[in-house]
Amino acid sequence: MKQTLIKNGYILSMNGKRQIFDGGDILVAGDTLKAVGKVPAEMISQDAEVIDAQGKIVMPGLINTHVHLSQQLGRGLGDDVPLLTWLHDRIWPYESAMDLEDSYVSSLACCAELIRSGVTTFAEPGGQEVDGMARAVGEIGIRGILARSTMDCGEGLPEKWVETTDEALEKQVAHIEQWHGKADGRIRVWFGLRTIFNCTDELMVRTKALADKYSVGIHMHVAEISEEVRFAEADRGDTTVAHLANLGVLGPNLLAVHTVWMTPKEIDLFKLYDVKVSHNPGAAMRVLGFAPVREMIEHGIAVSIGTDGAPSNNRMDMFDEMYLTALIHKGRHLVPDALPAEKILEMATVDGARALLWEDEIGSLTPGKKADLILVDPVSMGSLPLHDKVSNLVYAMHASNVESVMCNGSWLMREGKLTTIDEKALMARVQTQADALRKKAGITLPDRFPVIKC
Repeated sequence: MKQTLIKNGYILSMNGKRQIFDGGDILVAGDTLKAVGKVPAEMISQDAEVIDAQGKIVMPGLINTHVHLSQQLGRGLGDDVPLLTWLHDRIWPYESAMDLEDSYVSSLACCAELIRSGVTTFAEPGGQEVDGMARAVGEIGIRGILARSTMDCGEGLPEKWVETTDEALEKQVAHIEQWHGKADGRIRVWFGLRTIFNCTDELMVRTKALADKYSVGIHMHVAEISEEVRFAEADRGDTTVAHLANLGVLGPNLLAVHTVWMTPKEIDLFKLYDVKVSHNPGAAMRVLGFAPVREMIEHGIAVSIGTDGAPSNNRMDMFDEMYLTALIHKGRHLVPDALPAEKILEMATVDGARALLWEDEIGSLTPGKKADLILVDPVSMGSLPLHDKVSNLVYAMHASNVESVMCNGSWLMREGKLTTIDEKALMARVQTQADALRKKAGITLPDRFPVIKC
């Protein structure tokens, strides 16, 4: 079995004791972590690949719990507009115009950006062309949870998206049967519910039953905007979270995204039912508001971090999101340690694994878990001096500090170079594919300044 020995690193294990091994070693065998800390010589094979990590930080791969792979080609299409305009006039026309190849290229580009920012695992809330997403994930080597953007009601839906509840569920079951557990276990498939605006009670209740049957999760945007809460009260008789509780949809396999417009009672419901949360600070600050993250964490709720999609955040960079998460909630509470650096790192690793129901295999550098790890070079003009490495990771470093990325025991990036794809060729294709897709969708953007062609 192939072995890799990473030696002399500053190992931020995020294990149960949150131990740091200064000058420590990691032994990888196949896709698994065999030893962390000090590796006995007798465990190391003579033909092991040896990586000297002197001066580098070695830590678990970051976990992005909410990112739209299929929206990567739409970066910049939804800037500076209200959410419902963003959705109905920009994103729905864009997404509904996508074909399988558009989805594949978009997903490949998004995964490449994720890898460059140190992400080894993500959760996707749903596009329409899941086969294209799965193909990209399988090829590039990252670990991810896929879902289909599922809706069975609502105003303004593109014609090609209109389907019955039975059709919506049947398509998702087919995706689970085709892709769940594929790519050496790196691909998982969950059920998706877009929002309460576009999901009938029947769809939500039956989705919960099927998710329990298949032992998978449900990915849903919840309490995202104030209009959503008002809609739920008027159309369903209660707020989004309370209505989901009444339907029996709340549970430990629900990943609720954004959760901005929450009441104290609803936070109690999340705690009661062990609901998981994905906090997306960059996207939220554009138009959604301040999520009660500190309050949820104080209740023991698993709150993780996500980037959201390119048209709602523009940056698929978890280092940016860690920084924003730390600062936003200090300012909101006027408490300097509202979310300290060590908690932010937990949110991006072990709490992310818990939110994705994958904590038995990923989230920390613990023997027996999957070999998902990153090497971070802390030496850059923007991150020196290093008085506190943990603090600098959150407050000073960037995706550019990530040097190497390993997922499932295989290198996806080595010394700044992606190893599984031709990145230059992909970038050229991304622009061409995105231009063609925008024209196909009929989306035109106003000039922000007078443009004079010369």
